[in-house]
Amino acid sequence: MLQSPRLRSLEERHANLERQITQEDARPRPDELEIARLKREKLRVKEEIERLRRERD
Repeated sequence: MLQSPRLRSLEERHANLERQITQEDARPRPDELEIARLKREKLRVKEEIERLRRERD
């Protein structure tokens, strides 16, 4: 089944957030508040992806 543009966009956003978290964590003095914010956003995106997949099936 083809992916919807919305689902594809969310998956790209999720991957981008993971990259941002990894980059921030690799810094000598990572910004823990920024990492926490990124992780919350990543979780929100993941939940939306799962919701869309359930609705699709």
